[in-house]
Amino acid sequence: MIATDFQPFSIVEDTGFKKYSQALNPSYIPPSRKALAQKVTDMYDRETASLKRRVSNERHTADNIAQQLLSVAAEWGVDKKVVCCLTDNAANVTKAIQTIGWMHLPCLAHTINLVVRDALQASKPIIDKVKEAVEYFHRSTVGAQKLKETQLQMKMEELRPKQDCPTRWNSTYYMLKSFIASKNAIISTLAVTNAPVRHLSQEEWTTVQEMCTILQPFEEVTVELSAESYLTASKVIVLARGLQRATADFRRKTTTAVAQGVIDSLCASMSSRFHMIHANHILAEAAALDPRFKRMAFPDGRTADETFQRLSTAAARISSGKPIQQQPAVEGLEGAGSGAGSIVWSYFHEEVAGTVEARNPTADAVMEVRAYLEEPLLPTHEDPLKWWESRAPVYPRLSKLMAKKLCVVATSVPSERIFSKTIISRQS
Repeated sequence: MIATDFQPFSIVEDTGFKKYSQALNPSYIPPSRKALAQKVTDMYDRETASLKRRVSNERHTADNIAQQLLSVAAEWGVDKKVVCCLTDNAANVTKAIQTIGWMHLPCLAHTINLVVRDALQASKPIIDKVKEAVEYFHRSTVGAQKLKETQLQMKMEELRPKQDCPTRWNSTYYMLKSFIASKNAIISTLAVTNAPVRHLSQEEWTTVQEMCTILQPFEEVTVELSAESYLTASKVIVLARGLQRATADFRRKTTTAVAQGVIDSLCASMSSRFHMIHANHILAEAAALDPRFKRMAFPDGRTADETFQRLSTAAARISSGKPIQQQPAVEGLEGAGSGAGSIVWSYFHEEVAGTVEARNPTADAVMEVRAYLEEPLLPTHEDPLKWWESRAPVYPRLSKLMAKKLCVVATSVPSERIFSKTIISRQS
């Protein structure tokens, strides 16, 4: 239960668990939390040692990673079904996937993390001051209590500033946001307790406020892309363009030199990393087949035309799945309508039989794409998969193509949560 359901060790001391165990077997005495923790720790240490021995004999080269990926894919029977492989930006992993020949997509959340982390270097002296104060409130019982009392006196929310995590930029954002939310209480508490930390100047407080504003869109995009219950890859081009425009707009509104430096770094990094992102075939085709975006996802008509031309070509190679309608054999003229069973009409049917049955897949695909584009855009809050479910009979080829394109995700964050939960469970 501890490992399978990520339950804390303290569950064995819960009243409900004890009653449940008693009802199952009155003679069973559950282990104490300490004993259970020790047992799991011993198991962890044994498995870790075993895994380290295995890993130490394997170099993390691109070739070795490629072999392992192919081995796992073959074991699960999906080696011929890989549509796209999403990873972080590690060079050896990227090269391994290129060696295999799979389509590769870098995780956008990791890319954003690199973009923002680099930009935050421009504000490091101020962030270090904030960290000192935050660590003080987490380290000092007196400081934490005094901050709480001050917040109550000022009728503010009881909020202890959040600490920064070096591996995730958004933890820095949360730290700055919680810090600015308790600004007056923090200033007062630091002064009263004579805390051994460097105080922020008024301009630095302004910089922190402006940085929260600048970083908010990046946090919103990261959260949206990290969800698990809706499409993400089809949004990448739209969201990347939105981030660039929002950051450029903030340049006119910021007043401090440090915040301007952060913006300059963000714009330069995004210009480099998002350059021609709309030309990425995986992302472009996913966006084109999302009924919320279609041509509007692209910054220019040429890229949109090229994308839909590729989709038309791909759709032409897909069978529509529609059965050919055969005329029923009807004896005599009465009730036949088109004379399907008459001798006179039989000559005409012989002449057109080839043209009726031999459909032109290219023309059909072009017609499907044209009709799809003529439909109004789906509101952004609507579910595109439900839209496609209702339109599958209308666009048989495109709906099959859609299933291959919209299954791609934009970030590996959801899969990484599994490992995070395991770590949290062990620390509980």
